Amino acid sequence: MIEVNDIHKSFGDHEVLKGIDATFYKGQTNLIIGQSGSGKTVFLKSLVGLHDIDSGDIVYNGRALGSLNNKERKSLRTEMGMVFQGNALFDSLTIEENVTFALNMFSDMSLSEKRDRANFCLERVNLPNVAKKFPSELSGGMQKRVAIARAISMNPKYLFCDEPNSGLDPKTAIVIDKLLQEITEEFGMTTVINTHDMNSVIEIGAYIIFIKEGKKAWQGTGDDILNTDSPEIVDFVYSSELFKKIRGEH
Repeated sequence: MIEVNDIHKSFGDHEVLKGIDATFYKGQTNLIIGQSGSGKTVFLKSLVGLHDIDSGDIVYNGRALGSLNNKERKSLRTEMGMVFQGNALFDSLTIEENVTFALNMFSDMSLSEKRDRANFCLERVNLPNVAKKFPSELSGGMQKRVAIARAISMNPKYLFCDEPNSGLDPKTAIVIDKLLQEITEEFGMTTVINTHDMNSVIEIGAYIIFIKEGKKAWQGTGDDILNTDSPEIVDFVYSSELFKKIRGEH
């Protein structure tokens, strides 16, 4: 579980996060949505410690991020997995080498144990027999699954995903959504996903927060979104192409 208590973050005179509260539970897909410039990316980066917040608390199962020393922060980071928007795979490394990258840095596994773990993770994302290939030999959707395999290689307690469906066709995006939902439930991770994809919101949004101008303007589930009368969320969600199609607009 991750508890966010009244966090603020400014860059110079510009306040980006203006007192956000949220609770992200383990075993469910927690989504962050909002317009570009709303602060959701800064929020996600603050959660993982890439930005130091100005005030408030981010608490990981009783551990306040701001109170941890460098050694404790390093230990916490080994419990985190990250799926980047652009995948961030190393082109010069094989798929197996990409997946074992974090294991080489943070684990004391033997070489054979690392390979076994990489193969397990690749099979879990439905990518057997690609270990010796290079990223350029795989499709965009397959590369995304490699990025997920790498993110879970350390068996993390917390999984963060920044726009995981960016650049993917709708069919592949659904595959990625379902995969993230399945591994979150299977491994009991606390998963936080930053997304623009309204299909993801409806299909896998166990808990959703909507950020507007640096504040939490709404929270609920994917089902709640279809029934809310919140002006902010209605304006945001129903302007999407997905809902225009649902309502027959062109």
